[in-house]
Amino acid sequence: MNRRELLQAALVGAGASFLAGCGPGLRSLVGSKSLGVAELPPHPEPLARTLNRVAFGFNLRVAEEVRSVGRERWIARQLDANEDEDPWLALQLQRLDVFNLAPAELRDLPEGEVVIQLQQAAVLRSVYGRNQLLERMVEFWSDHFNIYARKRFAAWRKPLDEVSVIRKHALGKFPDLLFQSAKSPAMLEYLDNDANLKGKPNENYARELMELHTLGVNGGYTQQDVQEVARCFTGWTIENRFGRQRGTFRFDPSQHDFEEKTVLGHRIPAGGGVEDGERVLQILATHPNTARFIAGKIVDRFLGDAHDEWRDRLGELYLQTGGDIKAMLRPLLLSQTLLDAPPIPKRPFDFVVSSLRALSATTDGRGVLRYLVDMGQPSYEWPMPDGYPTASEAWTGSLLGRWNFALDLLRGEVPGTTVPALEGIKPIEATLGRRAGSDSLSALLLRQDLRREEALALCLCSPEFQWR
Repeated sequence: MNRRELLQAALVGAGASFLAGCGPGLRSLVGSKSLGVAELPPHPEPLARTLNRVAFGFNLRVAEEVRSVGRERWIARQLDANEDEDPWLALQLQRLDVFNLAPAELRDLPEGEVVIQLQQAAVLRSVYGRNQLLERMVEFWSDHFNIYARKRFAAWRKPLDEVSVIRKHALGKFPDLLFQSAKSPAMLEYLDNDANLKGKPNENYARELMELHTLGVNGGYTQQDVQEVARCFTGWTIENRFGRQRGTFRFDPSQHDFEEKTVLGHRIPAGGGVEDGERVLQILATHPNTARFIAGKIVDRFLGDAHDEWRDRLGELYLQTGGDIKAMLRPLLLSQTLLDAPPIPKRPFDFVVSSLRALSATTDGRGVLRYLVDMGQPSYEWPMPDGYPTASEAWTGSLLGRWNFALDLLRGEVPGTTVPALEGIKPIEATLGRRAGSDSLSALLLRQDLRREEALALCLCSPEFQWR
């Protein structure tokens, strides 16, 4: 069976047993604004749901670990995020220049190579990392504090931001994450705060700080607040002087507005320096609207919609614990709501990583990157400051790219990637959580015109596998 015939089987093979269970949902994807969620029941088995939400999908080794220690204990370990990483993964990451060289030294590498290595590391960590919740939250905060790696020198600055800001604080406290992001040279440059000067304030960072990083678009701030916050951050820039540690945060008092400011009703006295910006961050980090906004985004990522009761509960936990991210996640991840919530669409990155994990594939992380480009989600390349979208409508156009990836993966045509000889489709069946249609997926193996690899590829193309 050639590629065209396989795609036709996935789309219009009305007589196939595959389509008996999955066809209506799959056909609904074509020209639809959704990924066919109406076709899927909301109650997969607890193990599948746990691994699809807390981790990047089902994996045989991890599934056995969860069964062995129990779901609650496994989640507790994931919250601690201190599992020793696989030595093979550590070796692959050590080979990447982006995590071994300072930003100034990285300038010897072409921008494209730096971005590719960052993307390669993201794939490797998400596929093989043992601290899967940490990887989920790194993805979450990378969207929240999005930095477009193709702007100015951001590509060379982003590796340090990834390690010292996002990964270091992904399961820590939000105020710490916010403070470190504000002083990150990558963020300073991306949102033009390094060009925020006395007498000519640049409002880009001030606006996104309140709209996207803290209060939310309806968080109660005004244009006057944006202007005042911008004044507070004048003089925050990047060190570029001879004989100094270039590429680090620097406060330049000669470019700071020392006059009095008022932010969200708080008076910031005249005569302050770098403390003006730090005071703004403290005001925003402790604001009730920030608590609700961050809680709502976390709930949306793990439950799939706002869930007002959970947003309010986690918002209160934020205020009680000083923005402790683990304290907010713990009750949510252990809740029955997580197990019962409707399916969430997989974005292309999630689809690729969960496919590799379900099939216990071996990959160098590099060969899959072109497929993510084709699907529209190459890591660190979203130009807008709001991060890659989560709504299913944003990813309908990625379906053909998903099918091409599935077919190439099972045919051994993805560079640097191999799939072991798996018996049957148990890993795929498990990651679907035995939803409606999984019996039909099993029946694929009985088709005489399909090889095992083709049957598995069609399983990855099924509507069920597009959701978690």
